[in-house]
Amino acid sequence: MTPLAPHIAAFLRERLPHERRASIHTCETYAHAFRLLVEYAARHLKIAPCQLHLEHIDAPLVLAFLNHLESTRRNQAATRNARLTAIKSFMHFLEYRVPAALDQIRQILAIPLKKTDTKLVRHLTVPEMQAILDAPDRRTRTGLRDRAMLHVCVVGGLRVSELVGLRVEDAVFDPRPCVAIQGKGRRERRLPLWKTSGTVLREWLAVRGSATDTALFLNARGRGMTRAGFAYILRKHVRAARKTCVSLRDKRISPHGLRHTCALMTLQATGDIRKVALWLGHNSVQSTEMYLRADPTQKLEAVSLVTPLPLQKGRFTAPDRLIELLKTGKAANNYAKPSDDERPWIGPRRRLTVHNQELR
Repeated sequence: MTPLAPHIAAFLRERLPHERRASIHTCETYAHAFRLLVEYAARHLKIAPCQLHLEHIDAPLVLAFLNHLESTRRNQAATRNARLTAIKSFMHFLEYRVPAALDQIRQILAIPLKKTDTKLVRHLTVPEMQAILDAPDRRTRTGLRDRAMLHVCVVGGLRVSELVGLRVEDAVFDPRPCVAIQGKGRRERRLPLWKTSGTVLREWLAVRGSATDTALFLNARGRGMTRAGFAYILRKHVRAARKTCVSLRDKRISPHGLRHTCALMTLQATGDIRKVALWLGHNSVQSTEMYLRADPTQKLEAVSLVTPLPLQKGRFTAPDRLIELLKTGKAANNYAKPSDDERPWIGPRRRLTVHNQELR
């Protein structure tokens, strides 16, 4: 039996940060996936987590764990695939460390990812975004900080990790306001800011004061802002903006929705998907194509360039009601049967008989 804990510790402490140079966010996501897997395996096998062995983590248990994520935890297919990707990465790591478990590892690697629905990205309109930007109170220190954070996030289309990872030295105002971003995959980019965004950022730096933490945006304890902290700030100001903007009441807004809003604003302004990919820091244009599906402007231009097919002229003639009634076979059902007093007058033979009786 091979203990599981030493291999997971080596994967999280050596493989990811040093050999693969994964970011701290990737390490945290993988660690969370393994915690869920270990907790489920311990409950399923009724043993302590520290007593788990590699032989316990087989393909049937992994499949049961994935079904548990969807049925019990109510995770979507995308989250299920993310957990499976972390498990597969760990199994690739074990291929050369535990060759005796190669058959078990191959069975887990053969588990396919689940297909996901491709939905349109959720974004905000310009009035909705303006209402959120105007929600913070400019008379307070926290209001100036929140307004600067929202402006920088929207203008730059930043991920939450990129926003909270900004340092004071990353903001430059000469010759024009811009920020240096350390993006996903260790890709750096420098983004210019709007004139208004540079103004609100200067106002925040004027009241920020000195702090031991070099983060650009600080929380109430004087430390760097966290992702959960920014999500809380966004929810607070969205609630305030709903009082003035009615359309926000039916929308669920996440921090990543601000990034989608910036992408669509840039696409509508430039019409070039490559500039949007450059602005957002995407590694490939294929990651940016989802905004083409959400932007109706691109489709309207395509419709205007295509010559529409002609329609055949003609007039609509209403069908005769009696003919339609006879075609459906409902004529007999629409009329009641005659009574005995009325029957002598229905056919010509009966009428002739009655007439002869009257003549007699």
